[in-house]
Amino acid sequence: MTAAIDRLTQAFNHALHHAFGLSWTNAEPLVVAAKNPDHGDYQCNAALGLAKTLKQAPRAIASQLLDHLPPDLGDLCDPPTLAGPGFINLRLHSRYLATELQQRYGDDRLGIAPIAHPQRVVVDFSSPNIAKEMHVGHLRSTIIGDSIARILEFLGHEVLRLNHVGDWGTQFGMLITYLREVHPDALTQADALDLGDLVAFYKKAKQRFDGDPQFQAQARDAVVRLQQGEEDSRQAWQLLCNQSRREFQILYDRLNINLTERGESFYNPFLEAVVTDLKARGLLEEDEGAQCVFLEGFSNREGKPQPLIIQKSNGGYNYATTDLAAVRYRITQDHAQRLIYITDAGQSNHFAQFFQVAQRAGWVPDTVELAHVPFGLVQGEDGKKLKTRSGDTIRLRDLLDEAWLRADSDLYGVVQAQDWTDVASAVFGIDDWETAAAALPGEQPLGDKVHLLQTSLTEALQRQVPGWLQDPATVPPVAQPTLEHLRQTLDQRWSQSHDRQARDFQTILQDSQTIGHSAVKYADLSQNRTSNYVFSYDKMLSLQGNTAPYMLYAYVRVQGISRKGGVDFQHWQDTGATVRLILEEDLELALAKHLLQLETVVQAVAQDLLPNRLCQYLFELSQKFNQFYDRCPILKAEEPQRTSRLLLADLTARTLKLGLSLLGISVLERM
Repeated sequence: MTAAIDRLTQAFNHALHHAFGLSWTNAEPLVVAAKNPDHGDYQCNAALGLAKTLKQAPRAIASQLLDHLPPDLGDLCDPPTLAGPGFINLRLHSRYLATELQQRYGDDRLGIAPIAHPQRVVVDFSSPNIAKEMHVGHLRSTIIGDSIARILEFLGHEVLRLNHVGDWGTQFGMLITYLREVHPDALTQADALDLGDLVAFYKKAKQRFDGDPQFQAQARDAVVRLQQGEEDSRQAWQLLCNQSRREFQILYDRLNINLTERGESFYNPFLEAVVTDLKARGLLEEDEGAQCVFLEGFSNREGKPQPLIIQKSNGGYNYATTDLAAVRYRITQDHAQRLIYITDAGQSNHFAQFFQVAQRAGWVPDTVELAHVPFGLVQGEDGKKLKTRSGDTIRLRDLLDEAWLRADSDLYGVVQAQDWTDVASAVFGIDDWETAAAALPGEQPLGDKVHLLQTSLTEALQRQVPGWLQDPATVPPVAQPTLEHLRQTLDQRWSQSHDRQARDFQTILQDSQTIGHSAVKYADLSQNRTSNYVFSYDKMLSLQGNTAPYMLYAYVRVQGISRKGGVDFQHWQDTGATVRLILEEDLELALAKHLLQLETVVQAVAQDLLPNRLCQYLFELSQKFNQFYDRCPILKAEEPQRTSRLLLADLTARTLKLGLSLLGISVLERM
């Protein structure tokens, strides 16, 4: 309700001016939202802050303010009331609320105008490493970054979404050297390996690098040849990068994420200029052969100023050098006025350090903002960092598949009930479970090892089920009979379910995917990003509480009202139907007031970059709508209340749809 706050602020500035003189305008706090709705919607607390300076009692000051308020507030709020030591309580008039909502009804943006002075903003997020699979740690950066970008774009800013992929460095020398030994085709043929194979080879290459000095020297030599642009090395590097990109894009498509890749290698031509400029500005000092900038406010263990290495003693460059080149490029070439970096909180020092260097170098004008947006860890229900049973980091693909599978209880239940052991044995080439289990490390009894092996491999197969159901061509022959039995069982269950008869098998799968992915996104975004949070499939997929399914269900409820009542809301919107809103019941008023707060919330998120504020707003909106729906008859109400409540319900659905879209979440027509 930005317009209401603006009008009230102007009115009280008018009163301050006429009561005490021009110098007293804009006293803080002037108009704030009331903490207790029983007292009204807003409060003016200026009298308390002015009492000491004006040497008057707060109530006397408040009384004078009331006497000097302009007379045109009658259409905005009920007569203001004086309370306590000097609070002025303000309650918005139901006619004003109705008028504001009616004006928003025909507007796709629900009354939120693009900002008057848009900025060019760079949002740097996701940023996985080539030759490594995206894991749960990339989830937060990707989802938070996408939501922030969506909100800024909606408000009219020009947003450049950048994916600062880790596509350069020593790891490529290791990987190329190792693949030349064991799988040379991977360096000359596209798709010779999938990303899973590439990751496995990377781990083995790292082991060789750490334990074999000769291999280490060969890997470093490979990096030099790559940096010098040797054709074979560049071709191999490009093939490896392309393979990873394809796998990353599959996940981005599933999550509906749009990014422009600009990896570390993009900035290689600009690294030398960074060193030259810092040296010319007198910021570089030599420390043990390396070129460094000594930081202000950062100390090492000895209490001495901490150096940020810009160029190593061997002439190589650090991550900080690349980041400095990126900042410089984004300001001078991309003309960014605001640079937003979304990474885990563990990198906060790194960002503070290279931000400082960029500012001391004079590369960051006063009109440009550098912002690091840190986030906490994703934890398991044991409170520890989320990992697989074997202790590995959970792949993002597996996490999304599991959420998809669980999003439909029938699908999840039937898949869990299948006996996948024989299929797992054939798929993984296991002729004898006991022999295979005996090779596992550890001192557990053989029976426990067999159970562990069977469980882990069958769970791995179960995670493949969503993809197999959607694309039967990918099913291994040995799994086809089991999958066909699964399809028949699911078809039978869904055909017997009354509320699903109108939906076919493919729709069920698509809806399950939407719910699963939405649940994962919302569970992350609904947390204050600065905090760690516990990842729980059961909680995030619940129809109760602050979850995506709860929000989606509120939206679906309105669509059900439309179908049941034969009401074409879209026709109302397209034709600009004039519907008079009648707000009489307390629940109607509470819902109306909350609907009008969307603009304030979106603007706040654009400023403080905390998407959980929008999540909390949508959750409270869903709660208020469900209370209204349960206690205020809609289709059974008499006219004109019936039409008025239908419009209020449709505005709620449209607000939910818009708000969720800013979080990267799609709605469903049925659940």
